[in-house]
Amino acid sequence: MASRKRIYDTEFREGAVRIVTETGKPIPEVAENLGIHPGTLHSWVSRARRNGSPSSDRPVADPSPGGRLRESERVELERLRAEAREKDKRIRELEMERDVCKRFVGLWVK
Repeated sequence: MASRKRIYDTEFREGAVRIVTETGKPIPEVAENLGIHPGTLHSWVSRARRNGSPSSDRPVADPSPGGRLRESERVELERLRAEAREKDKRIRELEMERDVCKRFVGLWVK
């Protein structure tokens, strides 16, 4: 039986690599959860560590030492993520208010 080669888009590859690097979960576990072969994910992770991107075979111009974030970068990243969560929450609240206003106007016009 012939196997077909699956092609994954860049966003999926980067997301899979991010799961492995940020959560520290083992590659086989993440691969099983995503439904891909562990060897495939392993190659993406190694390529990302080496080149900065799971889709690129060319190294990044200025890689950080060891591929790790400095403490100041980590703090800033956490701050930015918290800020993004707050903005997303506010957007959802405003969308709900907008929807209520739309319904009210719809009822008022009738």
